[in-house]
Amino acid sequence: MSITNESAPSALYRAVWRWHFIAGLLVIPFLVLLAVTGALYLFSNELDHVIYRAWNTVAPDGRSLPTSALVERAQRDTGGQILQITQPDRSDRAVRMLIYVPGAGTRSAFVDPHDGRVLGTTRYGGAMQVVRKLHSLQYFGRAASWLVEAAAGWAIVLVGTGVFLWWPRGRAGALTVRGRPRDRIFWRDLHAVTGVFAGAVVVFLAVTGMPWSDVWGGKVQEWSTNAGMSRPNPPAEVVPDWLLEHFTPTSAASASADAHHHHQPENRSALPWALEKAPEPESDAVEGHAPIGIDEAIQALDRAKLPKPYNLTLPQGPKGAFAATYAPDKVEQTRVVYLDRYDARVLDDVGYARFGSAAKIIEWGIAVHQGQQFGPINRYLMLAGCIAIVVLAVTSVAMWWKRRPPRTLGVPPSPPDARVYRGLLAIIVPLAIFYPLVGVSLVVAFAIDGLFVLIRRRVHATR
Repeated sequence: MSITNESAPSALYRAVWRWHFIAGLLVIPFLVLLAVTGALYLFSNELDHVIYRAWNTVAPDGRSLPTSALVERAQRDTGGQILQITQPDRSDRAVRMLIYVPGAGTRSAFVDPHDGRVLGTTRYGGAMQVVRKLHSLQYFGRAASWLVEAAAGWAIVLVGTGVFLWWPRGRAGALTVRGRPRDRIFWRDLHAVTGVFAGAVVVFLAVTGMPWSDVWGGKVQEWSTNAGMSRPNPPAEVVPDWLLEHFTPTSAASASADAHHHHQPENRSALPWALEKAPEPESDAVEGHAPIGIDEAIQALDRAKLPKPYNLTLPQGPKGAFAATYAPDKVEQTRVVYLDRYDARVLDDVGYARFGSAAKIIEWGIAVHQGQQFGPINRYLMLAGCIAIVVLAVTSVAMWWKRRPPRTLGVPPSPPDARVYRGLLAIIVPLAIFYPLVGVSLVVAFAIDGLFVLIRRRVHATR
């Protein structure tokens, strides 16, 4: 059969259907992982409080110890070094601290602000940090994070090809679900209708998740920083925020040289995306001047009217600066205040208004992605997108199972004339250029597909 005895629209439909199937087969496990862990992270504050309620909830008694006393008690009880303190905005909440404990690494501790007791400790970031790392496959190395990045790109391909396959073309009933669960048409219609209604949210989640990615996100962050479209220009750098999880005294000493070459998309515990690769202001070490205490730093932040809760990262090294990050739901209210460690001067006070154009767009997208920017409706819309991804995965497996031929994968046949793929490539190639890992995976997938087609034709020719 050639393209002359099969209509071009029909051949293009077959090509798109085949690649919609192949792309789905390749990325379904990753998309389900992203959807489930992403849905959990939308409720990270609530889940965190439920999991650590016994440690996070304290009985207010009208008095609070100075933060320096809390730090001293926590360091004595754990044998560690305080790296960061989270100042709560409620008197019935524990003060959280990141503590480097020799031999145990960085841990999160809950400290009663009224009597200084260490109520409990857990691994860095607790349970939600585990969810965060699973979301990015960070547990499985850098190459695994590339797979997640490629899968997010292919999610956009799936939506585009899915809309093409769904398009009514004069047919009625394109927005209805026919049949019963025992019928394949029920699963096909449910898959199509879910994709049509949720496609825009799925694409939004994929696009706004890309700034966290290793390859594309790292390059965009570097480009926007160099172009002055990401951040103001602080004068120097100290220990970057992503180092806190893997802090050691030696790593802190060498962090400055590595800060612009190390991309840890899931370790950003406090700083906004736009400031992660920005050098931080450094304190001026003055001979004979002793560093200020943490209580003086907190008083300076109070004078600067920095709202709570905020994360206060303590300085490391003689030129280190205090860095306090306030990251509320609405990204426009984000602030990072740097203090000189010797005289409590405000070295810099960086807010959203001072971000470059690229940073503003990306930070806004991240806030919406995380369900924060527009309140509950934002969160539940993103949750609906996560649920839709799981429904799309389940329905695709169900309809494949009902139509698969025995002992085969049931991949839709390829068009007899390869020229028909030009229409499909018009959908995919622009995306592959914009997202390099999608392009690389596209070349690999086409090569494998072409190899299978060649082998099958030779097998048929020898029969």
